[in-house]
Amino acid sequence: MSAVSRTIIENAYVATVDIAGTEYDGGHVVIDGAEIVAVGPGAAPRWALDGLGAPGRARGGAAVRGAADAPGTGAVGVSGEPRGGAGMTDVRGASGIAVTRVDGTGHLLTPGLINTHHHLYQWLTRGIAQDAILFDWLTALYPTWSKITADTVRAGALGGMAVGALSGCTTMGDHHYVFPRGSGDILGGIVEAASTLGVRLHGTRGSMDFGASQGGLPPDFAVETTADALQASADAVARYHDPSREAMVKIAIAPCSPFSVTADLLREAAVLARSLDVRLHTHGSETVEEDAYCLERFGRTPTQYLDDLGWLGSDVWMAHCVHLDDAAITRFAETGTGVAHCPSSNARLAAGIAPVPQLLAAGVPVGLGVDGSASNESGELGTEIRMSVLVNRLRGGASAMSGRDGLYVATMGGARVLGRDRELGSIEVGKLADLALWKVDGVQHAGIVDPVAALTLGAQPPLSLLLVNGRAVVRDGALTGADAGTVAREVSAAVRTLLDA
Repeated sequence: MSAVSRTIIENAYVATVDIAGTEYDGGHVVIDGAEIVAVGPGAAPRWALDGLGAPGRARGGAAVRGAADAPGTGAVGVSGEPRGGAGMTDVRGASGIAVTRVDGTGHLLTPGLINTHHHLYQWLTRGIAQDAILFDWLTALYPTWSKITADTVRAGALGGMAVGALSGCTTMGDHHYVFPRGSGDILGGIVEAASTLGVRLHGTRGSMDFGASQGGLPPDFAVETTADALQASADAVARYHDPSREAMVKIAIAPCSPFSVTADLLREAAVLARSLDVRLHTHGSETVEEDAYCLERFGRTPTQYLDDLGWLGSDVWMAHCVHLDDAAITRFAETGTGVAHCPSSNARLAAGIAPVPQLLAAGVPVGLGVDGSASNESGELGTEIRMSVLVNRLRGGASAMSGRDGLYVATMGGARVLGRDRELGSIEVGKLADLALWKVDGVQHAGIVDPVAALTLGAQPPLSLLLVNGRAVVRDGALTGADAGTVAREVSAAVRTLLDA
């Protein structure tokens, strides 16, 4: 049997984000390969240190080696030699098996953050149309987006996901819907970028079939025929979607929005996605202008219109949902429809504040999203936690949303939205080891009474370790799968190519 890795994280403040909200001050987590096998207070148990199997969990006699020796995660030091960062040391257990121990003293350990909505290609068009509302912003940017290619998008996705990972994000949800003719395999470029960095990708094959000449908002270069969009969506699922529990790439079908897509495409995309057993994603109720458009054109609110077309359900999540009335919130709750909350983008475009406390109280799955970096130049998911908490307090009062509510939305909430709450989103035995270890004893946070508040209300803490499937994606604030300077140069070159085209 092939070897598996064991990593033990000890002495950290562990915020599990499980259903009980369990937290351990000075707890431990034990990881075998990609899976969490133990979580609890105090030091790691003896069996873990000795390289033995967890009681009641068969290991099949597999050899165990240090996780840092896994491909792409760096070299293992001499047994017992500290390797910097969060006190990482490779030791030899009593059984002779190598175990990587991470001293998390002065750190907060959380589940990896989950980004439920992004447009990664927009990393190439930051800083444009800085003072515009959504419809004007889109109109200003479409001419530049008409020139994107698979190569430029790959570079933009690499930059956007690198920044996401450095802010604690282990799962990236991307909504790509612009496919200029002759632009190549854009979705393939995004998949390649995620693989380079080692992060999970929840990609989508988006589409638009309602162009300006028909009365829609997008220019005609950006639209496809309904039949072509459906076929391309099916092809993308067949090529890239992995239905397995451990999947690093999943694909959803994602017509863009009610003002850029025909009713036929929305209706048929829902049928197609369900026949292929994949999820559905779109934008909904983002702005008052969208509401007015739907009422004028369809005589329905965006939620009513999408409901009529089969677009509410536990396999659906919608971005923004800023302008939901009580009836819409009730329908989202009844159907299990998810929401991707994007507070910074909504603020930049003056769209409003989504009613997150009301959605959570109703039982609606709510996750956090960066949104495209052309409307959120930061691109950091970690900082969205604080933004979400603060803007919802502006709307609902000081007790409307706690910091731990924000952490839940960024982790377990996101896992629910993406349909992966059985394997992601919390630190529990049997779940996949997607974890973020934040340094909270430095000058920014030393002495803070509540380590969780360091992340949810303070400046984003430095990231000492980010694990995806138990493998290091970020170590000591640096990417392990790519050089940040090289990524920056690739992004700059792609932007020059795009703007000069």
